Amino acid sequence: MTMTSTSTTTAPAGAIHPDATRAASGLVDIPLVGGPLTIRGAVWIEPTERGIFPRRYLPPAAHRFVDEFMRATMSQSAGIRIAFRTAARQIELRVLSTRLADFVDAPPTMATYDICANGEVVSTASSDIGTRLVLVDRNLSAVVAGGEAILNFALDGQEREYELWLPYADEVELRGFRADAPVLASSAPSRPRWVHHGSSISHGYVASRTTRTWPTMVAQASDLELVNLSYAGNAMLDQSTARTIRDTPAAVISVKLGINVVNGDVMRLRAFRSAVHGFLDTIRDGHPDTPLLVISPVCCPPVETTPGPTVRTGSGDTAWFESAGSVDDVAAGKLSLQVIRRELADIVAHRFRHDPHIGYLDGSDLYGTSDNLRQPMPDNLHPADDVNELIAERFAAAAFGANGWTPRSSL
Repeated sequence: MTMTSTSTTTAPAGAIHPDATRAASGLVDIPLVGGPLTIRGAVWIEPTERGIFPRRYLPPAAHRFVDEFMRATMSQSAGIRIAFRTAARQIELRVLSTRLADFVDAPPTMATYDICANGEVVSTASSDIGTRLVLVDRNLSAVVAGGEAILNFALDGQEREYELWLPYADEVELRGFRADAPVLASSAPSRPRWVHHGSSISHGYVASRTTRTWPTMVAQASDLELVNLSYAGNAMLDQSTARTIRDTPAAVISVKLGINVVNGDVMRLRAFRSAVHGFLDTIRDGHPDTPLLVISPVCCPPVETTPGPTVRTGSGDTAWFESAGSVDDVAAGKLSLQVIRRELADIVAHRFRHDPHIGYLDGSDLYGTSDNLRQPMPDNLHPADDVNELIAERFAAAAFGANGWTPRSSL
């Protein structure tokens, strides 16, 4: 399942005028809507004056955002890609992106866009251009305006199916798509749609790019149509999220619950039990018989036995997370990951008596304490590429393998 890049082109740093490459020989505009391009991984396409926003939430959820951090992470492009067929040698994508920054003068970070064919990365482009949002205590503090970026991808000119994956940590307004050869609608066979919900670990943080996040690798390996409804810092059992899952067509659904509830210290045991049941009840209102897998958190050393909240020191490459809670608070109903795993297993076992299509997967089987000793997370909370690949391999086998919970062949 290792993903490798066979050719790379990088957009230069600094502002790029939107007309800078308009004179490029042979490039023809391809309409973003009503033409051959298919947006995958989104549940709604929001039109704008200049282009489109692919969204991972349904319109009613926009009225349920509780703060700017929730809006920002739910608007990011995890799992969203553009599908098409072409024999082009050059593809140009024009975007206006928005990403988070720790402070106003923080150095720009690069966002990576990958084009895949047959599950392998064949061309890459990166840019550090875009608007930056500075948040303090989950609320907007400052906006650092940025301009459009033009991403150029080199291909080999052989006609094939492609998917262009957007960066998971950016909100991306698509403003233009050009190619130097005809672009056709994808003719790839339809695949079973897998709708997945989780926290930042499923969203992608701190993987190097979207194609190195574990849900993307699972979808590629298992030939599934991924809709990644994972929201960093916002997997809080919100009803707006449950309703989006409820109203999104799916052949199989997985929900990875608990880590944000602990790290945010937002619930006690009594409220957690009821919230999980309510979350699952809402999903079942729209998917009464769809295979539904509940996954508990993977190993996270700060909160394995100690409740949250977690606190971060440093930023960027120096970020590190620790718990500010006390292990003694568990007796008072506060939540650690060990408590979460026990409760989710009990809830699913209880529901299974009347719902034979529900299952449970212990997240520590995907990445446990011994794995953390061998392959620690760089910030003590989020998996880098190596751990994403480990989780992907184990999840693909446990969930969709021949002897897994719901074998791919049965979907």
